[in-house]
Amino acid sequence: MSVPQTPSPFGASTTAAEVIDGVDLHGRRAVVTGASSGIGVETARALAAAGADVTLAVRNTTAGARVAADIEAELPSGSGKLTVAQLDLADRSIVATFVAGWTGPLHILVCNAGVMALPELTRTPDGRETQFAVNHLGHFALAVGLRPALAEANGARVVSVSSIGHLFSPVVFDDLDYRFRPYDPWTSYGQSKTANILFAVGAAERWADDGITANALMPGNVGDTSLARHMDPDQLAGFIETTGLALPPAKNVEQGAATSVLLAASPMVEGITGRYFEDCAQAEPVSQRADAVAGVAPYALDPENAARLWAVSEELVRWSPTLPA
Repeated sequence: MSVPQTPSPFGASTTAAEVIDGVDLHGRRAVVTGASSGIGVETARALAAAGADVTLAVRNTTAGARVAADIEAELPSGSGKLTVAQLDLADRSIVATFVAGWTGPLHILVCNAGVMALPELTRTPDGRETQFAVNHLGHFALAVGLRPALAEANGARVVSVSSIGHLFSPVVFDDLDYRFRPYDPWTSYGQSKTANILFAVGAAERWADDGITANALMPGNVGDTSLARHMDPDQLAGFIETTGLALPPAKNVEQGAATSVLLAASPMVEGITGRYFEDCAQAEPVSQRADAVAGVAPYALDPENAARLWAVSEELVRWSPTLPA
């Protein structure tokens, strides 16, 4: 389904607060992963300000509780309530516990948490490469586990936070965990971000009859987050030279959260599903990485790739033995 042709009042400089202005989410329930820092905080803030009850699904619940208290202190009267729950996307048992503890409908699921450019190859306890496991597989297991709650909401939205970094690599199905090719922080990050988009494409196809829409997005070049905590200053300074990818103009966290909030709550995208957005609009396709500062690679929206990834992901989250390092 295509984006409505009416001109959008939103763009690259739009903030989450501007997107949510006038939207009423009272009676809705939302989960935002990674909501203890960066754009996750601003996404949770905007949804709660519009009346949604928001669960901050975070690895560090102490940090999450501090964030929840800070947000609550600034919310206007009549806002939704905030709760904090533990979610470690690298640990499938914790994901399963979160899913088992959820009761009732879920109207909005924002898959926001992630890691970027881990300098060395690391693996999760079940043997998966960490960036792919955290950014994709953990969210896949979470969303699939919560599907009954999403279906119960009768019109739920799933939002998958990807990145322009998906241009670094398609999903390399024959070597997801870097057991045959040399590890590279950026191709690893790239395939995980491509997987985030393909997940939305796959969910859109499979869950339409449940009234669930799913879309992916690029937040923008947001420097004030913990996503780049594994990168030293030299890596950041040499980003363009290292990756061959130019960075789009910088955004603050309020602007970075705007597209997530648009897809999570705005009536402007009602019924839109299986798409990739940036700057509060559907992205245009690009044919190569060189000089790209925006856009989406065709391989990230390919239905056959999405179907293959879905099948592989189901198998990996169902049975994932500990493999040698």
